[in-house]
Amino acid sequence: MGFFGLFNGNEQNQKERRKGMQEVRQEDREQETEFANEVHMDLREEELDVDKQRKDTGDVVLHKEITEEEQTVNVPVSHDQVVIEQREVNHEPTDEPITEEESVRIPVTAEEVHADKHTVVIGEISAQKRPVERNEQVRDVLHKEKADVDVHGEADVETKGDMDVERE
Repeated sequence: MGFFGLFNGNEQNQKERRKGMQEVRQEDREQETEFANEVHMDLREEELDVDKQRKDTGDVVLHKEITEEEQTVNVPVSHDQVVIEQREVNHEPTDEPITEEESVRIPVTAEEVHADKHTVVIGEISAQKRPVERNEQVRDVLHKEKADVDVHGEADVETKGDMDVERE
């Protein structure tokens, strides 16, 4: 039981208090000689110890998907067209005899469209992490010891600091 604890409590402990008071008075006498009338008592209080830990909250996956889009492109193409025309002439005389069969070869061409594909880069995606801070409130009940002085009788007491003095 501490020094000030001797003055608090209920009536069941009165005998113990009286006995304790006698012991305290005896201790006071001993302390008077040893500590030159000075008694010390520590006052304590609780403080919050706040700790932070990093934890995994998920992930982000970048991926690409392939889509299909049908595209129609108009491409002008050309080809040769052979126009055969027969016309009558005025029966003009010729020195060339009629011979065996005669043929003329006319090459005919046309443009063909060939579609091929190639890949080009049209953009890029980048990702980066950055820290974002926010405030989070932590609440808890803290306990603090406070000096409480009970003065019995007409004892002359002067206090310095934050404490409650009660005269009985």
